[in-house]
Amino acid sequence: MVEVIFDEHFKRTISKIKDQNVRKSIKSKIRRIVENPEVGKPIRNVRKGTREVYQGSFRISYTYQKEKDTIEFLDFYHKDEQ
Repeated sequence: MVEVIFDEHFKRTISKIKDQNVRKSIKSKIRRIVENPEVGKPIRNVRKGTREVYQGSFRISYTYQKEKDTIEFLDFYHKDEQ
């Protein structure tokens, strides 16, 4: 079973979202990531080792460590804030 870790920054960002439809779709994406951690697009250069899943014009950034079998959710941000 995969261990799921939520970064404090990720928790704070998600807690500020008031739109229930957006929250529901984020939960759906998180479930999808937990079921298949390699579903996200691998990121290169400075953020090498992270993956991203698109949620409309927003991104969910996370790391997956296969050897430790852990997923850490790092950030949820708008695509223009990269």
